[in-house]
Amino acid sequence: MPRMSKVELYAAIRRDHRGGMSMRELERKHGVTWRTVRKALDSSWPEPRKKLPPRATGLDRYKPVIDEILRADLDAPRKQRHTVTRIFHRLVEEHGADVSYGMVRYYVAARKPEILVESGKAPLEAFVPQTHQPGHEAEVDFGDVTIRLAGELVTCYLFSFRLSYSGKAVHRVFASCGQEAFFEGHVHALRTLGGVPRSKVRYDNLKAAVARVLGLSRARVEADRWIAFKSHYGIESFYCRPGVEGAHEKGGVEGQIGYFRRNHFVPVPEVSSLAELNEMVEQWDRQDDARRIGSRYRTIAEDFALERPLLMPLPEEPFETGRLFTPRVDRYGQVPVRTNRYSVPIRLIGKRVRVILHASHLVVYDQNVEVARHERLIAKGAVRLELDHYL
Repeated sequence: MPRMSKVELYAAIRRDHRGGMSMRELERKHGVTWRTVRKALDSSWPEPRKKLPPRATGLDRYKPVIDEILRADLDAPRKQRHTVTRIFHRLVEEHGADVSYGMVRYYVAARKPEILVESGKAPLEAFVPQTHQPGHEAEVDFGDVTIRLAGELVTCYLFSFRLSYSGKAVHRVFASCGQEAFFEGHVHALRTLGGVPRSKVRYDNLKAAVARVLGLSRARVEADRWIAFKSHYGIESFYCRPGVEGAHEKGGVEGQIGYFRRNHFVPVPEVSSLAELNEMVEQWDRQDDARRIGSRYRTIAEDFALERPLLMPLPEEPFETGRLFTPRVDRYGQVPVRTNRYSVPIRLIGKRVRVILHASHLVVYDQNVEVARHERLIAKGAVRLELDHYL
């Protein structure tokens, strides 16, 4: 006979009591104490079981640390906030915490919404996965990142070229997202990958590539230098629809930039130069080859090993990615390039010179002779001077 539930026990006690049984008789018949009989007679519904106080765990001492990280994220760059994995690694590496990932995940899942609600923050966006043939397609995009460069907090731009099949991505950080950075990012990525996708490469309507969007169709008026660059490398461009409607068409690279930014730019990196940062970026790219995307059973490196032989070969001739300017040297021995000014030897005052502007530096030529080389300025309206030019 199945065991009687507590509700059924209470009902039986109350029924027998109405039949005239005494308290003592009820205790003997149902095998309970007088307290149980008294509770059954006072209420037909048993009292809910009291919850035990939560047991102490190894995570308790680190909960204030996690709360502090989550609150600090409210003022951090929107795309460089901590994930659960990043919080877990920081607890282990910085605080020597002996906790499991699950403990951290459950706590953050409960605590983070509370902090977000208090601050009025919205949830993160989701991305739609896609499937592609090996060696055929890729996606390209820029994402802004905040870094501390030579002690100053600045915004730079993370270029990402991602093969759609394997998920193999190549990144590069530039001072701007202009056409010269757009081209140099492609050259670096294609050299690293060892080939060019055979089919289309997906793009947003970046100014570096698109001069004008024609209505809501996919027709575009492309920039002349971009047309020449595509022809040189054999790239077939595919432009996503403008606005939110086209965001899912290259969700792979957008998700990749978000992953890379959260896992390698949190907390904000401190470097002395962009060259130093890009050496770190190349190392992070190699580390990411060992991970698996979603539910895939092969790593990125294993899928890329299958994809690489299917890419088209690179052209033998290089393409000049720099932007040409022909400014005149002013009376201060400086040349204006974009919104900044750079010094040249004062003997060139009044002469017109050639300037090749690259993503990270620029070179000044007097006819065919190099006369000055400067690291590119990030801030607008800045001046870079070299003392030897004035001696």
